[in-house]
Amino acid sequence: MCSIDSKAETVNGDVSQYRQESDALGTVAVPASAYWGVHTGRAVANFPLSGRAVRPQLVRALALVKLACCRANEELGYLPQTEAQAIAEACREVAEGGLVEAFVVDALQGGAGTSTNMNVNEVVANRAEQLLGGRLGEYARIDPLRHVNLHQSTNDVYPTAVRVAAMFLLKDMEQAIATLQTAFQEKELAFRHILKVGRTQLQDAVPVTLGMECSAWAESLSRDRWRVFKCAERLRVVNLGGTAVGTGITAPRSYIFLVVEKLREVTGLGLSRAENLMDATQNCDPLVEVSGILKAHAVNLFKITSDLRLLASGPRAGIGELRLPAVQAGSSIMPGKVNPVICEAAAQAALRVMANDSAVTQAAFLGQLELNAFMPLLADSLLGSLLLLTQACRMLAEKCVQGLEADEAACARHLGNSLVTVTALVPALGYECAGEIAAQAHSTGQSVRTVVLERGLLEEHELDRLLSAEAATALGHR
Repeated sequence: MCSIDSKAETVNGDVSQYRQESDALGTVAVPASAYWGVHTGRAVANFPLSGRAVRPQLVRALALVKLACCRANEELGYLPQTEAQAIAEACREVAEGGLVEAFVVDALQGGAGTSTNMNVNEVVANRAEQLLGGRLGEYARIDPLRHVNLHQSTNDVYPTAVRVAAMFLLKDMEQAIATLQTAFQEKELAFRHILKVGRTQLQDAVPVTLGMECSAWAESLSRDRWRVFKCAERLRVVNLGGTAVGTGITAPRSYIFLVVEKLREVTGLGLSRAENLMDATQNCDPLVEVSGILKAHAVNLFKITSDLRLLASGPRAGIGELRLPAVQAGSSIMPGKVNPVICEAAAQAALRVMANDSAVTQAAFLGQLELNAFMPLLADSLLGSLLLLTQACRMLAEKCVQGLEADEAACARHLGNSLVTVTALVPALGYECAGEIAAQAHSTGQSVRTVVLERGLLEEHELDRLLSAEAATALGHR
């Protein structure tokens, strides 16, 4: 904890455990061992909102942006080599996941991300100072603003970092979707021979195979995978170098033209500087577009998990055509009950992503004039969606779909008790005759197969061909 007062009081601690740091508003007592400083201290006190720190993926991306800025400034002679090397080393430590406990600002904050930017500036400055033999909070050789933040503004580094973080997370997400898609494709092959009742509007419809149902789920994921891959095109254009509002004020022209090149080098991403830096600074519609694509995937994910739960329902008093892996006891009162918890968890992740998309949309359209003040909410929601969907896909693939089993007896029983097979006979017998068969089967309780054979309408081998899994999966009839 830190306290804030013009006279720098402390909270629940000996004054010797604190150091004093000052800004234009006064003095703040900062824990002596903290890598953060006065600006972070004020933000911690000002924004006790979500109880969560800024997402580490965003912090690491900001460190990479700072590293690129440092290299550009060093190459152009704006930073001395020794100081630049110390800053670069500190940036690399943070980018690799170091000093995580030093990033303490709440995920939701005012100031368009300034508190997050300053948290990173102060941590990098203090670590660089330490590497040069100095003490935390001394800032004798490395200052958070004059050196780490040189030729930058929150308004260009923060949106750029959001895009960098999202591009890295998109790669993970694409792989997770691919894993889930592959799992369904494997089940498509394993279940291709299992004929069952296909249902529309929760009513018996026509014969299908369980493999065909798996193929439909896999195909929807294939589209999601392609959409996610194309998201990088929406994110690769950054406003780094635009400083406050996109005019590049306070930054040398040579730096503006070099810094994105350095960012490409340190990230390995195909980034480019926006042609209109003012547009890229104030407008967030590319992030809304990406969020919409994530929502589309969430919609598919929810539909898939809902279908799996339905087909596994019962198992004895429901549909019960699928058996989901049993991963935990389902009830504290009902012995032997096992619930589809993996599907339920993935569905909740999908619902959260849909809610996040609403937050992204509203945060984006609430931007005003030259800047969007609601970037922290937008960033937290967008990156949160990427993380949730990645984990949900992996979890669903590994803990559910890969262990999915078919209850062939249940599939055959439902198919035998249903009248759906009569539709497959329409090309051979005509609609009117097929209707008579359905009516007789319904009134007598006989199967469609029994009625057809008793009436001598088709030879048994021809009937078997028309009602086979092969006929069900064929495109049209012959």
